[in-house]
Amino acid sequence: MNNSINNLSPLDGRYSKKVSEITKLFSEKALIQKRFIIEIEWLLFVLTDKFYKTVKISKSDVKKIIKFKNNFNESYARKIKTIENKTNHDVKAVEYFINNYFKKNKLERFIPYVHLGLTSEDVNSLSYALMIRELKNASMISLNSLNKQIKHLASKYKKISFLARTHGQSASPSTLGKEILVFNKRLQRQIDQLKKINPMAKWGGATGNYHTIHLVNQNKDPVKIATKFIKKFKVEHNIVTTQIEPHDWIAETCHALIRVNNIIDDLNKDMWMYIANDIFILETQKNEVGSSTMPHKVNPIDFENSEGNIGLANSMLNYFADKLPISRLQRDLSDSTTIRNIGVAFGYSVLSYKSTLKGLEKIKPNQTKINEELDYNWAVLSEAVQTIMRLENIENAYEKLKELTRGKDLNQEMYLEFIESLDLSTKNKEYLRKLNPRNYIGIASKFK
Repeated sequence: MNNSINNLSPLDGRYSKKVSEITKLFSEKALIQKRFIIEIEWLLFVLTDKFYKTVKISKSDVKKIIKFKNNFNESYARKIKTIENKTNHDVKAVEYFINNYFKKNKLERFIPYVHLGLTSEDVNSLSYALMIRELKNASMISLNSLNKQIKHLASKYKKISFLARTHGQSASPSTLGKEILVFNKRLQRQIDQLKKINPMAKWGGATGNYHTIHLVNQNKDPVKIATKFIKKFKVEHNIVTTQIEPHDWIAETCHALIRVNNIIDDLNKDMWMYIANDIFILETQKNEVGSSTMPHKVNPIDFENSEGNIGLANSMLNYFADKLPISRLQRDLSDSTTIRNIGVAFGYSVLSYKSTLKGLEKIKPNQTKINEELDYNWAVLSEAVQTIMRLENIENAYEKLKELTRGKDLNQEMYLEFIESLDLSTKNKEYLRKLNPRNYIGIASKFK
């Protein structure tokens, strides 16, 4: 049982239930399992695809090895970790574990072909390609749920006009739905770009020159052999590399996720401001406490929680994107400890998506406050009035509206008096008479 009060990371303690899908995909056990599967798949590839001159393998032995692969469980992982504690090498520990099993199950003749011609980074690059793809797909579930809710609210509130603000000051009215829709559109574009990034792996050996594959298959193209194996996992083969896959695709993934997170953080901050200004109110939760001393408090804690977690995620994602593509000469090991933490950044990202979604499910428009703001701000119609004045060739239209409105409290009566004083066409004057802050929204309610 997980003793959450003794965990170092909140993802493994306080928030463990909320990110369990991410933990499962990027745990130490998950990494060991990916390495194990890849080693077995490569062994079967070597034994059955006839690129190598190996001992013959029967169908029954193939089935036995596949069953061994499919039966991977926590006991396998723990045994591999025990071996690693002695070897101080994680990939070699997987190889030794397989060898030990083969010795005990009459498969000894296949031991020489386990990990044949590989460097650990071949196995690792493919393992991380698979794991990060799974992380991305799992994150997409929460991300799409959030964007679906954003789109739902955009549609639900598309006709609710409110006073927009630029530079924090009163500006031409919009609708709540349209302003929420902006985030839906932005987010969908970045989600689509994130989806297009393909995972990549290398399979070129110690310094990326296919020495060993070429050594035993001198009459065949080693790149084609490696590519055929990599394609089994639906991963793109990065053909020309050093000992390591250079991680540029991981940097692309991190940058794409940063853009996704920034959009959600922008939404968090806007919702926080709308709530602070009473444009939205939060529905109360019966057993929730907003303050230890102020019983009346209903705080926007979900948006704040999301903001903080996005900050943590993006700081890590920025580091990964900067660090991982850089390696000294043909290989250094600084990427190894770094890349193991990618799951943490995805964990904080998913946590933020779920928090924002929870916050959006609690909000509702404060129609009374919204109408009060609109009815008090007739000056926002000055844009419309001076535009029509310009069209009718009235001189100094902008300056006249500036004189009427800037730093002054324009009310409905003053507005109508000014309209009546203008020498305008009957049609335009009638339009301006009917105009008010509630209906001056352009095409905001028509966006989809």
